[in-house]
Amino acid sequence: MEWILAILLVAAVILLMMSFAKGRQAAKAEQREIDMIHLTVMDEVEQLQKQIRNLELDLEIIEKNAGIQLSSKDRVMMREILDLYKRNYSIESIAGQKKLSVAELENLLSPYVTSKEERRKVANEV
Repeated sequence: MEWILAILLVAAVILLMMSFAKGRQAAKAEQREIDMIHLTVMDEVEQLQKQIRNLELDLEIIEKNAGIQLSSKDRVMMREILDLYKRNYSIESIAGQKKLSVAELENLLSPYVTSKEERRKVANEV
């Protein structure tokens, strides 16, 4: 009877040690997977940063070739106005928010506005 208890105790200790070993292996595998995901995300972020730099350089080249010189403040304001317009805010509300007259705002947005009739014609011609 004592031998059976001793054998069971030894078996339990061996199984416990094997359990810890398998747990460590699983933890290492999870850590490797996390590291791989981290590296993948960092590579994607780096690629996005390169694309942003390229777009900024392209924008600068286009501005120089076109002879357009907007200050960063004007560019940010125009970006915000265009964003609000594309999200279907009314021209009056955008003008009120940006403290511009409706005429000034319409003048700024005129290159970006297409009339609804033009869109209908193109859609109906297809």
